Amino acid sequence: MSSISRRHLMTAAAGVAVSAAAPRIVYAQAAPAPAAAPAAAPATGPFTLPPLTYAANALEPHIDAKTMEIHHDRHHAAYVANMNTVAKTNPQLGTMPIENILGNINALDDSIKFTVRNNLGGHANHTMFWSIMGPDGGKPEGDVLAAIDKDLGGLEKFQTDFNAAGGRQFGSGWVFVIVSKDGKLSIETRPNQDSPIMDGKRVLMGNDVWEHAYYLNYQNRRPDYLKAWWNTVNWAKISERYAAAKAGTLGV
Repeated sequence: MSSISRRHLMTAAAGVAVSAAAPRIVYAQAAPAPAAAPAAAPATGPFTLPPLTYAANALEPHIDAKTMEIHHDRHHAAYVANMNTVAKTNPQLGTMPIENILGNINALDDSIKFTVRNNLGGHANHTMFWSIMGPDGGKPEGDVLAAIDKDLGGLEKFQTDFNAAGGRQFGSGWVFVIVSKDGKLSIETRPNQDSPIMDGKRVLMGNDVWEHAYYLNYQNRRPDYLKAWWNTVNWAKISERYAAAKAGTLGV
């Protein structure tokens, strides 16, 4: 090999070594913001998402608008969409009252029972949930207040016991007030999206203690959420549900 060629190689090698040893300047780039989960597609089938009867920010500061939007427009909408998917191959589901399906959940074919339990249960629970909330909900009175006094020890004790039950519910679930045919009230909890309707009972009211119901504002402070939630309760609607329960006409 000629001296020129050797010199060229040695120079090139030295250049590579210098380049490798030189400090590298790295320009930091902001990581792209994570994309929001897409909203569920509009319902196409017999099950529909009930619209809120108040603005998403109407319950602030107790429940923030973003939580309401995600909870209603995505979580509840997903339950509805899943049920419409099941109904494509099981059209009988779309012709029956929801409470009849849930009340006979064990009669369903095993291939759809789990899906219906979770999604139709979630649909029923949330349909009730949105309806019993609203701004300026007032106070309990009349027959429903009398029942609270008689069966649950008065409003203050009832709220304390209800909050305690919701706080004890491990993981995701609900805390409910059950109303019997003769109007007697009791507090019960259920895991996941199970509904007391599955046990042949009727729900007067209930609070969602899944983390998606409160985590943006309250993080792990579920007891704070449970206390604040009472500011959103629509007692006029609960009175209507109480009257319907005693008349035997209360649905979900």
